[in-house]
Amino acid sequence: MQKELLNYLKKSGSLLKGHFLLSSGLHSAHYVQCALALKNPAMAENLGKNLAELWRGEKPEIIVSPAMGGMIIGHETARAFNVEFIFTEREDGRMRLRRGFEIKTQAGVLIVEDVFTTGKSTMEVYEVVKVGGGIVLGALSIINRMSGKKFYFPHRSLLNLDIENHAPEECPLCKKKIPLVKPGSRK
Repeated sequence: MQKELLNYLKKSGSLLKGHFLLSSGLHSAHYVQCALALKNPAMAENLGKNLAELWRGEKPEIIVSPAMGGMIIGHETARAFNVEFIFTEREDGRMRLRRGFEIKTQAGVLIVEDVFTTGKSTMEVYEVVKVGGGIVLGALSIINRMSGKKFYFPHRSLLNLDIENHAPEECPLCKKKIPLVKPGSRK
């Protein structure tokens, strides 16, 4: 599955090379633009099914994803589990539930993302779920590029990619004066 997924990501143009400003503020020579892979509804549905099959814990009652990147894959994973799907959004720099979304007290929640990069968005969603009264069962993603970092709750990914990130002051691409591009959704 990992080899097939990697080939599909390459074919769909999802694996980008250049000089990227990540949402975390770090720089990277590679960026995974899962939106390009998820624009194919059949593939998005298939990836959602694969994530649901990958999960080994308790069946969730609800799937929660951060907007924007996690919305399509979160929805498709919720469909595979046959549970509700909601998403968080940034408002005034903080992740929040909006649009009338709420989490039932003690509801079992899976956080679903397109890519784990530093884990910041996942942890922000975790805090929203906790404040909302839910219980985070774990997290799933299509891609994990956290280079061995772990959450303190179960997490699984369809594909692990070892991609280097650099602090801006240590970035070799900045030193080469390669133009910086910000492709992510976090402002």
